[in-house]
Amino acid sequence: MAAPLGNNNAAKAKVWQAAINRALEARTRREGKEAIDALAEKLLQKAEEGEISALRELGDRLEGKAAQAIIGGGEDDPPVRTVNEIVIRSVNAASD
Repeated sequence: MAAPLGNNNAAKAKVWQAAINRALEARTRREGKEAIDALAEKLLQKAEEGEISALRELGDRLEGKAAQAIIGGGEDDPPVRTVNEIVIRSVNAASD
């Protein structure tokens, strides 16, 4: 039997997301929007109390996660360029 092609780790992460979605749907059917609103209120309360994980989650939900720098392996290595950066530079160079 051959191993599956590609990286399947993203699909594994969806199991947890699916479980959370099922639980939220069950609560919503029973309690309406109040269930998810109550959870959002708890997140706000924890953020107001200064809980770092709640503050981080709130920031990620409101503004998106902070961009991660991609750099080379050592001090002498140049930064790794993403495909998007290369494509944008190629398009800009062609128009000059």
